[in-house]
Amino acid sequence: MTRSGPGLRPFSIKAKLGTLVVVSVFITTGLLVVALRTRTEFQFITVFSVIATLLITQFVAHGLTAPLDEMRAVARSISHGDYTCRVSGAGRRDELGDLAQTINRMADDLEAVDRHRKALVANVSHELRTPIAALRAVLENVVDGVSAADPETMRTALQQTERLGRLVETLLDLSRLDNGVVPLKAGRFEVWPYLAGVLKEANLAASRRRLSSGSGNHSRTDVHLHLDVSPADMTAFADTERLHQVVANLIDNAVKHSPPHGRVTVLARPSAQPESLELEVIDEGPGIPEAERHRVFERFNRGQNPSPHGPGSDGGTGLGLAIAHWAVDLHGGRIRVAESTHGCRIQITLPGMSPARS
Repeated sequence: MTRSGPGLRPFSIKAKLGTLVVVSVFITTGLLVVALRTRTEFQFITVFSVIATLLITQFVAHGLTAPLDEMRAVARSISHGDYTCRVSGAGRRDELGDLAQTINRMADDLEAVDRHRKALVANVSHELRTPIAALRAVLENVVDGVSAADPETMRTALQQTERLGRLVETLLDLSRLDNGVVPLKAGRFEVWPYLAGVLKEANLAASRRRLSSGSGNHSRTDVHLHLDVSPADMTAFADTERLHQVVANLIDNAVKHSPPHGRVTVLARPSAQPESLELEVIDEGPGIPEAERHRVFERFNRGQNPSPHGPGSDGGTGLGLAIAHWAVDLHGGRIRVAESTHGCRIQITLPGMSPARS
């Protein structure tokens, strides 16, 4: 239903002020008629008329100014950084109701921006920590004499530095990516060698962090990573850097929750759309209770039992699954906790080269 124009709204401020004038005139006229019929002194009628008009005006004015006082208080709270306050008069059917709805929508937008800013800082810290920790581990091993400064070691350090640079570049464009201004750098790639490289990098990073002295970051090295891609020569269409974030975070989460000498399996299958991809990361851990599944992708959610198994299963920061969900959303895909008889099974569907994406 559309609202009437400004001159036809029965509950507008103009209509209320017009009604006030009409009522005041009727009161004055009525009292004047009473004075003429009862021969009451004119000055008494004037006093009564003024008093009655003032009382009605005060009543109407209070109904108009009270919401404005509340709006001023809410606006002051918002200016001080409190975006949780809302105006209660949004249900009014006049201009003040429209203004209250506008202020509430503005508060919602500002709260979302503030939440996004805090999440961005957390995501940046989480994403930069991995290559920095790996680079530090390599350099510490060289300084402590554990590894020689040979070309292979320097090549590993260079790879982590390059990855750190790519992360910084992509993080600078996060706000525009969220708004769809900058498209994903999606392209066709071979799934088997790509995922094999991600798993190999996860194993190398875990080994280096385990050898790192004084870092306080203990990692699981007893969990076996298994890759299953069918068909072996399948290709997919996605942003490989974003997909790396998804797979690496899911593997890290699965390893942390695996039992000693457990197994983490990464499955890859084609989906219905051309160049689409279905990924599954399966572990043998305690799994996720059904009541908690709708919250696993929330930021800083670490579950009820984040570190039930083995050394190094510290539960992380609670950002890995949130980052994976964010990256999958950028692709227009879907990520969810699928049913599993034991352990946890995370299922990802990327649309590939669907008409909506092209």
